[in-house]
Amino acid sequence: MTQHTNFSTRLDDLQKRVVTARSAVQTAATESDAQLKERIDQAQSHLDQSVQNARQEVSESADSARAKWAQVKTDAAAKMSDVKANMDKRADHVDAKIAAKDADWAEADAAEALDFADWTVENAQLAILDAIHARTHADKLAKAADNS
Repeated sequence: MTQHTNFSTRLDDLQKRVVTARSAVQTAATESDAQLKERIDQAQSHLDQSVQNARQEVSESADSARAKWAQVKTDAAAKMSDVKANMDKRADHVDAKIAAKDADWAEADAAEALDFADWTVENAQLAILDAIHARTHADKLAKAADNS
């Protein structure tokens, strides 16, 4: 494996991010409106930075596989609504039915984001297994060439 393919470390980092996200969601459920707004601002900022990084990867990447995945990240982020704008609009809701409908939409967005995360993990697993197989095959061929 090359330095770019330390999959176990990257999966450990991803697992830590999931634990952090779970903790943030659990804590947010008990926070005040102001605390929630601050937490949302921070999360939106992190997402915006991630989108900017993915767009930069797309523009800089000569590697078609890397560019393809960076583009997937960019496209997915573009489909996400601006949570801060939605939060600001909520302040205008005075009707309970409208607020409930807005909450339904927000919950549906969250469920879709989790579905996408699940799909992404499955794709990552397949890609990692393919990379391991490709490296094993390349190493086998290199060893055979050295022995001949």
